[in-house]
Amino acid sequence: MVFCSITLEFTYGEVQNDWIWTRKAALELIRFWYRIKIKPTPERPLLMKLSRSQIRRRTHKIPALHFEDQRLTSFSGLLLFQALFARLDLKARLRSCFKSSSAIYDRSRLLLALVVHLLLGYRKLRDARYYRNDPMVRRLLGLEQLPDVATMSRFLSEAATESVEQLRKLCRELVLDRLVTLGIRRLTLDFDGSVLSTGRWAEGTAVGFNKKKKGQRSYYPLFCTLAQTGQVFDVLHRPGNVHDSRGARAFILTCIKEIRATMPGVIIEARMDSAFFSDEIVRQLDKLGVEFTISVPFERFAELKQRVENRQRWRRMDAQVGYFEDRWKPKSWPERFRFVFLRTQQRQRAKGPVQLDLFVPTVWGYEFTAVVTNKTTAPRHVVHFHHGRGAQEGVFTELKSQGQLDYIPTRTLVGNQLYLLATLFAYNLNRELQMSVKPRERRTTPGRTPLWRFSQLKTLRRALVQRAGRLTRPQGNLTLTISANQPVRKEILHYLDQLQKAA
Repeated sequence: MVFCSITLEFTYGEVQNDWIWTRKAALELIRFWYRIKIKPTPERPLLMKLSRSQIRRRTHKIPALHFEDQRLTSFSGLLLFQALFARLDLKARLRSCFKSSSAIYDRSRLLLALVVHLLLGYRKLRDARYYRNDPMVRRLLGLEQLPDVATMSRFLSEAATESVEQLRKLCRELVLDRLVTLGIRRLTLDFDGSVLSTGRWAEGTAVGFNKKKKGQRSYYPLFCTLAQTGQVFDVLHRPGNVHDSRGARAFILTCIKEIRATMPGVIIEARMDSAFFSDEIVRQLDKLGVEFTISVPFERFAELKQRVENRQRWRRMDAQVGYFEDRWKPKSWPERFRFVFLRTQQRQRAKGPVQLDLFVPTVWGYEFTAVVTNKTTAPRHVVHFHHGRGAQEGVFTELKSQGQLDYIPTRTLVGNQLYLLATLFAYNLNRELQMSVKPRERRTTPGRTPLWRFSQLKTLRRALVQRAGRLTRPQGNLTLTISANQPVRKEILHYLDQLQKAA
């Protein structure tokens, strides 16, 4: 099969032990085939019971090592991202985010090299030495020689703020392109911040509230993620000593404006925690026609404690949860909104600071929460919708544990912002690749579960990307030879076929 000027070839060999037989067993098997007139194939091997000697083998001697340049690659699966980059015209779009330069390594290729670095699962810049001579990495980037650590460090430290804004814009455009293709009628935005700590000083960091790493300097960026695709739409970079709501109102309105400009008829929903509870945000979202749910902080409104504790009649939502709703407003608000109050049975009393009992309702065996919303659906649906925002924590977990989001590589603010955006590009491209080749697997659920069952970055690396291969040119035709593992062969050919159809 020819794709992107590379022919894929799958071979069986001693590496997999798929067709290794002793001479005696092979003769017996041939006689058996002729007797029953069945011809086995690699796709449907003959099923029979094998002896112990046919399964086990002796392995005593460690083979001698020999290193030479034979155009071997450890990342044959990068062929899939080569096809994806070509379909998205990613290289040209990245080039438009930077000013033209006469340097040997243009800035767009350096950023793409950083994205590929993260896709492969590497963390520190100096880890690039482990794949410096890999031919598939060089082909994907269009380079004969990969940049060294000093070049990448200079690129991050000398980057301009204008490039950061252009890359944020490109991140939004790539996500919107997918949303337009999907043609969905309802889009759910989740807003929340995540702490990125560092053990050293870096520009723009500050010591803020951090339960796990007290006293460490950190950034506290605000993220906007999409529930339907699980992608990160945009990010607002902030120091670590700010409140969640710092810059949130303008950031939220910008995200909504960008989506409405591209998808004017879509219904937009928003979910937030109690840090974003404010009169300005609630009224602005309601004015824009955005359906929202926001957690209510009990400690800011002492009268809510008395209202909840004096409540005698609670409607039943399920075996553990009771509720009641009311049209209420704080004294400083000009208008009332719909509040849904929840009482959840707990086997153990929640642990926390004792002084908060002055404001938070305390009844033995129950936990109380409240949500403000402008939705007109039943309370059960409002609660399921609001609790669905917990999926955003899974996005943060994957970004930090597998996308290196929590790593601070340089001491400059703009350099760290570029690295953060590179992690978002790598994460979103993984989701884009899977959405390009797989059909939608879910309908819209009350909690707004993603429409696809996505594989995580580490799963895609192990299954497809980290595959050994050899680049050769038989009769002048560039060929990538991969070991013929049947599931891998089927998956790679399926991905390439779907990407070719979508191009």
